[in-house]
This record gives sequence, structure tokens and C-alpha cells, in this order.
Amino acid sequence: MPPNTTASTGQQPGKSGRKKGRKARLLLLVLVLGLIAGVTGGAYWSISTVRASFPQTEGSLTLAGLSGPVDVKRDGYGIPQVYASSDEDLFMAQGYVQAQDRFYEMDVRRHMTSGRLSEMFGQGQVDNDEFLRTLGWGRIAQEEYDKTLSASTKKYLQAYAKGVNAYLDGKEGKDISLEYAALGFTNDYKPEQWTPVDSIAWLKAMAWDLRGNMQDEIDRALMTSRLGPKEIADLYPQYPYSRNKAIVQAGRYDATTKTFGPAGSSSAAGSSTGGTAGTAGTSSSSGTAAGLQSQLAGLQNVLDDLPTAVGVNGNGIGSNSWVVAGKYTITGKPLLANDPHLSASLPSVWYQMGLHCRAVSSKCQYDASGYTFAGMPGVVIGHNQNISWGMTNSGVDVTDLYLEKLSGDGYLSDGRTVPFKTREETIKVAGGTAKKIVVRETDNGPLLSDRSSELVKVGKKATVDTAAPDRGDGYGISLRWTALDPGTSMDAVFAMDRASDWSDFRKAATLFDVPSQNLVYADTEGHIGYTLPGKIPTRAKGYDGSVPAPGWDSKSRWTGYIDDDELPYEYDPSRGYIVTANQAVIDKAKYPYTLTTDWGYGTRSQRITDLIQSKIDDGGKISTDDMRQMQLDNSSEIAKLLVPQLLKIDIEDQDVRDAQELLEGWDYTQDADSAAAAYFNSVWRNILKLAFGNKLPKELRVKGQCLWVDPVNTTGPADQTDKVRECGERDADQAQPDGGDRWFEVVRSLMDDRKSDWWTTPRSGTRPGATDRDGLFKRAMIDARWELTAKLGKDIDTWSWGRLHRLFLKNQTLGTEGPGFLQYVLNRGPWKLSGGEATVNATGWNAAGGYGVVWVPSMRMVVNLGDLDKSKWINLTGASGHAYNAHYTDQTDKWADGELLDWSFSKKSVDDGTSDTLVLKP
Repeated sequence: MPPNTTASTGQQPGKSGRKKGRKARLLLLVLVLGLIAGVTGGAYWSISTVRASFPQTEGSLTLAGLSGPVDVKRDGYGIPQVYASSDEDLFMAQGYVQAQDRFYEMDVRRHMTSGRLSEMFGQGQVDNDEFLRTLGWGRIAQEEYDKTLSASTKKYLQAYAKGVNAYLDGKEGKDISLEYAALGFTNDYKPEQWTPVDSIAWLKAMAWDLRGNMQDEIDRALMTSRLGPKEIADLYPQYPYSRNKAIVQAGRYDATTKTFGPAGSSSAAGSSTGGTAGTAGTSSSSGTAAGLQSQLAGLQNVLDDLPTAVGVNGNGIGSNSWVVAGKYTITGKPLLANDPHLSASLPSVWYQMGLHCRAVSSKCQYDASGYTFAGMPGVVIGHNQNISWGMTNSGVDVTDLYLEKLSGDGYLSDGRTVPFKTREETIKVAGGTAKKIVVRETDNGPLLSDRSSELVKVGKKATVDTAAPDRGDGYGISLRWTALDPGTSMDAVFAMDRASDWSDFRKAATLFDVPSQNLVYADTEGHIGYTLPGKIPTRAKGYDGSVPAPGWDSKSRWTGYIDDDELPYEYDPSRGYIVTANQAVIDKAKYPYTLTTDWGYGTRSQRITDLIQSKIDDGGKISTDDMRQMQLDNSSEIAKLLVPQLLKIDIEDQDVRDAQELLEGWDYTQDADSAAAAYFNSVWRNILKLAFGNKLPKELRVKGQCLWVDPVNTTGPADQTDKVRECGERDADQAQPDGGDRWFEVVRSLMDDRKSDWWTTPRSGTRPGATDRDGLFKRAMIDARWELTAKLGKDIDTWSWGRLHRLFLKNQTLGTEGPGFLQYVLNRGPWKLSGGEATVNATGWNAAGGYGVVWVPSMRMVVNLGDLDKSKWINLTGASGHAYNAHYTDQTDKWADGELLDWSFSKKSVDDGTSDTLVLKP
């Protein structure tokens, strides 16, 4: 269900507008809940009841378990800085403060990661819980706590949990959050005590959404039903190493010592343990192919319905981070920027916080500030007194799907039937009957296909001929994934928080096994660096993870993991900067291992590189504000390629010609008020639809994206019937590419082949067909003109990109699935945004579902290693998860405008900016 708007015009609300909107919602909430209470015989809900869950931020509180007093200082945006005299007190206070602001969010997250959403929200979440129990995040998190994490990490997790539970002590649901009061109308759910495992499991959810190329693996396999090898290769072009530079540009892999060094060229160039994309087939038999196609199509449906943790079900997610050495900065010390691109959520997935020991010592080791997740101790991204670090998703391939041949109570492996490993799971359902499921596992991992009755049915009916490996009950799909083994990523968080130099940081990074991230580094001594951590599998020759592998052949299984000493890194490169934006980590000719076949294609990373290099070439010095401006770069790289060709096309229709003229003189900048950006992006979407949409298998339709298709001319709530109609038409019609930078590269590689079959499209009504590239471009320009006429009106002078490209912030769970009045109360928006797909200012949209914003720079930061108090930061929403708290979305307007807040770190700077102080006493 779409969110409602805060203002009838759809404009960004001003300060007075926000106050009026908040008061109007509060009044509506009280009236509606009062009416419900009257009907049900309950007590009338007052404004004071609604505000009962707001945190105490001044005065003092007693917390049993503290060894000494802790100060919690909040600035004007409610961002807390915590001061303690021992590690345990520091993390206990962190747990208490995060629970004050965000416990409902924390509670939802832990139920998702443990496959227990049905306990909160009832029968509608049972299917999701079944799948998540099959993955077993909670079970693996428990194993990590029991077997792999260090004693100190366990101690911190216990202290954090103690702080959360101190907050919960004696409180009813309505005292914790408005959402619990709403849930109370339908079930009697009561929040339970927090545990250390609840904190660990969130890293598994994050790893799932950042899992790499699993979707591409599915898509490539499904394409074989309609496309040949050459056509599939067209849609997955090689990474353009010569044009878009890899992250690591100087380094040498020594095949003798099996270590990666900081300089020189690879002595192992050309060798590889991986094959080429698409070589890992399962069998050429019609039976095996049928089994694979049916199982993957069903699995795709299951995956589309899953709730997301931080991403959009693993599709299209990226991030930017870069670091510039002091020789090119105004301060003479490094500057480090980071803006992770994640799903837009309310509250933001990130929580800003400072964790300070009054005196750093062996008893109290931390002085760090930055971004973390509500529900997890420590700082995930940020800086301490000596170093700073940022992260982007590396995209390395850590998941493989296996087609399994099933027979009775077992599965085929090297010609013999092996019994499944099984476990029983009980799913409790709020307001309903508990359900038991059996999870089956092969040596390759859990059977994902068991979680859909349709998949099981299809698997048993799959045609099997004499070329298939065996005759029996059919097929299933299993998953091998590094995150399904116990790891040490929680250890890594604390180790990075207390690292004092590059050596410490590299050691800490080796503990960060899942998810694999690009880590950039800078320190106050002037050094910069990059390292790739992670548990990254190696595969046998002929298997590169690009398509599902035959589970019945043990040769298809992983052969081991790349050693930490072999992973690429850079330290103080001579060029003076390092850029990571999900591009290739290293040129495949310089490295012996196949890290993945599915990098991002480097559109953003090369643009950032060009911006930095241009500043250097001009002899200028880069400032903190220059870094901020780079984060806001809206330039469209695909527009630079296509617009010159679009302007050459002869257009007869004057209305279409008027739209074409918008592109004349356009600087390719996608500002919110740009009519040219609106028209070009519509042309781009229609090019993709016409060239590829009707040629792809129907199984590749992007389901669920219709949730983002909101009518743009409405002044109030979006019309649900319009949304359903658009979804239905698209699903019945064709698959639609998402429009990310892989598609930039696909189109670029086809531009010179003007007669390619991809450029053909049939006539539709009065609109012409096409037999070549320019003919298809012409048709796309026509279709785009009339699409925008329908959406924005006939007068092109009223068009703007921001009217199409809008951000709605939806509160978790009840803001998307709750009653309409609750959605109005909890949700915010829209905001008209600049930026776009695969731009540095990556306000992403999915061409399969419209122009609405589906992922965003979830935060932005610029760390000044010359003076940490002059660093800057911003969050997508605010510190609070309480709908009427002043800090619910108080950063969003500034975020949308590209502004950054002052980021105090030193005791004096924090004190100067403190608005409220709460003392926690033992």
C-alpha cells in the first residue's frame, strides 16, 4: 500500500509545513484511536499516551549493572554521544540508548532474521518465516556466539543486551512504541528480552541483501529457455577494464609465495582457477534443463516476496567510497567519503552515535564515532581518534545454486544416494495455529525449493529422460553460501573500532568474513589504503559460479577459500587516491582467482575518478565541501552516449519534436527541476523495453516493483487501482530490464551494430515498428513523449524529473502493510529528488516498475583526518524511530538538498553542541 503525502502539492515540506503535518497526523491518530477504543470498550488514547514512548534525554536514571556513571549527550538532532569509564558500561549504555530510540525497529529485525515474523504479524508472514528458517540465520548466529567469537566480543554483546533489557524492564508495549499499541488491536504480542544472538543475526540479514550475483545466476539460467549463448553474452558484456579502472591498480600476485604485494605487475597473469561465464552447465538433457528452468522460476517468485534487510532483494545495490591523500587536499591530510546505497526505509537503516571512553586504556579501549545498526553494538562505519574507514559492497561471488537430483529420502552424489540432513522447525503464529516444517540439507546446503509447495510439485513432475543422471522423484535447488557457516564479523567490528594504524586495520579486516566489503582507509598520520576482506570461495576448473551447478557431481563443489594474504589491497598508491563504487576489484589479467563474473560496470567509480583527477590536473586542492559536491554529482553517463544520436533522428510529429528539443544543450545533469532529464529517462526506459523487454523470457519479469508505481498527478494518497492496473499490464506483457549500469554497457556494446536483431520491434497501433537502431530510438522517443504526456501533462514547460522521481519513506511493517490510517500516521513524503540510476548521486529507480526512488545514498559522510571536528555527516531520516518525535525525519530535508551536518568528535566540540544530557547511574 503506498504512503500518503505530507503536503497536497507533493512539494518538500518546509519547517512550518512539517509542524502542521505532524500536528494534523497526531490529531488524526488520537481521533481514530479514540474511535476504535470507543467501539472496543478500551480507554481513550490521549496525546500524552502517544508520546509516552519518547525517550528521556535529560536528568538522570538508575541502571542496575553499571559500574560507574555514564553521560549521554545529545545534539540538536538527537544524535547521542556516550561517555563511560569501562568497555562494559559503554556498550550497556549503547544498548539502552538505542532501545530508547529504536526498539520497535530492533524487535522487527530480530524476528525477521530468526524467521519469527509470524509471531508479531500473524499468518501472512508464515511463508517468509519458512524460507528464513530454511536459511537458518538465527541458528548460525547462535553457533557463532557459542563457537567462533572471542571472549571480549561476547562480553560486549552481553553488556549491550543488558542495556536493552534495562530499558524494557517494567514497560508494556505501548510504553515502548506506538506500533506495539497498534499491534495490540490484533494480537497479544509482548516484546521479549534481548539476547546477544539477536545482535549477531543482523549481520546475516545484511549479508543476504549484499550477497553478490545470485540473481544473475538465476537470470542467466532462465535466459537459456529463449536465448542462445551469443545473445546471453550480449546481455552480460565483459567488464571494460580499459575504460573503467579497477579499484586496485598497482599490485603483484606472487604465485610462488601465494601472497599479494603492493607494487609491480602480476607474475601469475592469465592463470585462473575459474572458468568462463556460463561454462558450469548441469546437463544438456531435456529433462535436466526442464527441471532447472521450473525450479529457478519458482525460486525467483519466492525470493521476490521476501522482506529486505538493507537492500532491494539483492538487486542493483551499490555504494560509493573514496579517499584522497593529503598531498591533494587543502588540509594536507586525507579526506574520506562514503555513501552506502541501500533501500529507503523509515527509520533509516543507520543509527549515528559516538562511543567514547573518558580515558582510553586497557579498561576502556574505545573512542569511535559513526554509523551503526540499531540492535548491534559498536560502530560499523566511521572513525576513531586515529583512523577512518568506509565500506562498499564488493560484489564477490559467495553464493552458488545447485540443481539437486532427489530420490526418496536422499539426493544423488557421485552416483549414490545420500540421506538428507534434516531438522524440524516450529513457527508460532500470532492469532493462529503453529506450523511445523522440516528443513532438508544436502552437502551443498539447504534445499530452498522445499519452501514452496509449487516448487516441490514441479520438481517431482520434471521430465527425466535417459540422459539425466538418475531416475526418481525429480529436482530441487540448494544453496551454498559463506554466511551459512559460523564466522567472526562481529569480532571485526570491535577490532576496527579500536585499530590505531594500517597494520591493526588490516588484521581487523581479516575477521570481516561475511559480507565481503571493499574497505577504504585513512589515518591522521596521512596514510590511505584499501583492502578486500571476506571468505571468498575457490572453484574447480570449469565452474565459475555464473550459473547453477550440478549438485550430483562433487567436482562442482568449492575447493577452498582464498587466503587472506592473497587478497588484493593497496597502500599509499602513487596516484594519491582510491575509489571504490562496486566496480571490479582488480583486472582479471593480474590476478589468478575469479572473484566474480558479475562486477558492477564502473560507471559511478569512473565518474568519481574523473572528478578527482580533473581537480588534480587543474592544480587545485580538494576540500571537504568538494567531496560533498562530488557525492551530489547527477551526471548521466548513458545520456552522454545516447543524446547525440537521439538529436540526429528526424522527428515529424511536432509534439515529439518539442520534447526532443529539450535535449538540445542539456548538460546531462539530472536535477529535480530538469525537464530534459525527465524526458531522457523516459526515452531510456522505453529503449530498454522495446529492444529487450519483448525478447527476454517471461520468467525474468521483475515482480514486486509495482509497489513503487504511484500515480504522479495525485495530490493525496496514490490510487491503489491505478497501481494494480499498471502492475498487471506489465506482468502480462513482457520482462523489463532494470536499467542499471550493466544495461548501459549492453547498449554501448551494441551501438555500432545498427542492424542488430536487438534493435527490432513490432508496430503497435499507430506507432511505428523498427528494423534498426535509429528506428527503435525514434519509436522510443515517440513512446516517451506520450508516456510523459499521460503522467505529467501535455505542456512540456511543466515537466520536471522530480515530479517522476520521488521518494516515499515508509515505516517498517505497519507503514507498508498496516491499515490506511496507520500508514498516514507513520509514513512521510514525497520528496522530489535529483540524481538517478548509476549516477554518483545514486537515487536509484528500476525501469521495470517506473521512476520512483527505490534505493538511495542511505547516509553520507566526509571525514577530515586533519581535524576530525570538521568532518561532516547526514542520515536519511533521523535518530528516532518514534513517529512524532522531533527527530523522526529531521535530517531528511537536508539530506534531500545535499547538505551535511557538523560532526563533533572532541569532548569540547561535543559539549559545545550538546542540547540534552542524561546521566545513567549505577
